[in-house]
Amino acid sequence: MGLALLFGLFAVGLICGMPVAFALGLATVVGFLYEGLPLFIGFQRVLSGISVFSLLAIPFFIFAGELMMQGGIAARLVRLAASAVGFMRGGLGVVNVASSMLFGGISGSAVADTSALGSILVPVMKEKGYDADYAVNVTVTSSVAGVVIPPSHNMILFAVAAGGVSVSNLFIAGILPGILMCLILGLVAWIIAVRRGYPGEPFPGFRQLGIRFLVAIPGLMTAVIIVGGVLSGVMTVTESGAFGAIWAILVTTLVYRELTWDRFVAAVVAAVRTTALVMFLVATASAFAYLLALYRVPDLLAMSVTLISENPIIILLLLNITLLVLGMVMDMAALILICTPIFLPVVTDLGMDPLQFGVILMMNLGLGLCTPPVGACLFVGCVVGGIRIEQAVRTILPFYAAIVAALLLVTYVPFFSMYLPSLID
Repeated sequence: MGLALLFGLFAVGLICGMPVAFALGLATVVGFLYEGLPLFIGFQRVLSGISVFSLLAIPFFIFAGELMMQGGIAARLVRLAASAVGFMRGGLGVVNVASSMLFGGISGSAVADTSALGSILVPVMKEKGYDADYAVNVTVTSSVAGVVIPPSHNMILFAVAAGGVSVSNLFIAGILPGILMCLILGLVAWIIAVRRGYPGEPFPGFRQLGIRFLVAIPGLMTAVIIVGGVLSGVMTVTESGAFGAIWAILVTTLVYRELTWDRFVAAVVAAVRTTALVMFLVATASAFAYLLALYRVPDLLAMSVTLISENPIIILLLLNITLLVLGMVMDMAALILICTPIFLPVVTDLGMDPLQFGVILMMNLGLGLCTPPVGACLFVGCVVGGIRIEQAVRTILPFYAAIVAALLLVTYVPFFSMYLPSLID
């Protein structure tokens, strides 16, 4: 009865339009009262949930991403990608995917990727004769690279929720899956562009390509500093995030000279708002997870799954379907914190490494950011492109299929997520 009350109140809160963090908090408080547990235990769980040193890296990563979006780094990465692959038929679609792979690997945010690159590329694509739905769909789906390719603050949330998983190993585990997903998306974007007869762009020459690469190096170095500092052991995740934010300030003010005071204030405000939302979610989800453990939800789920099938292939397929459906209706950060303690024991019993599950979780929930009814990236992309969501969804299925194909490969072929971590162990 207590478990039904917990999930029932949570579901009612979401249906009524309550923010996820508040719905989690309401369900948790009522659950504690129903079980007769002292509320101070819940407050202890709330405080312990956010009193994790690794979580300090999240505001630094978010701030660095906002600075790069405001300071002109995104525009230079787009020019670099356009010089490298824009000559192909329908090349701007491939440029869009390549830009997302570069910028997403720096900002670590799918929504920031959609907003920054969409504002630059979607108007240009429409001006060059590309249909608005195509431009929006490529921008939205390729933004998933931001949560898979490191550095990703969502991976830090997973490491905290999983309890002891190495953030540096998680970062490196996401590199090959992120590249694989972008390659498949780029192929789909190219095929559709050719079928629709979109034009290519003139190749600017190797000299211009080299110049644009040199200009983009300071921006690209942000990701190198953050990820390289962690992997080398020179810095902790938090220290690398702080250094990355400092580097972003130096690059955007001294090198590119586009970070004005107004843009700096806008970056600070956006970073504070996003950080507050994430930390509030972490706090309430930690107390919610305490009740899930009390009700033995992971054990009950494991038993339920084995009753359906004992075939690992079927179990993993059902797991992916469940995560995809949940990602369509809930916030990504909340799902990471709730689903990790529930599903991680199930996959580890099947012999899956937590690193591989972390990447699978990122890809599943990243796709949820691109799907209705609550996909944040889809909403942002449609606003930037000036089209209705219904218009975008009608032609977005091939791009969904590309992400799902990459997801299935990562799920059933451990090589993609485990090869690089195995080299550093």
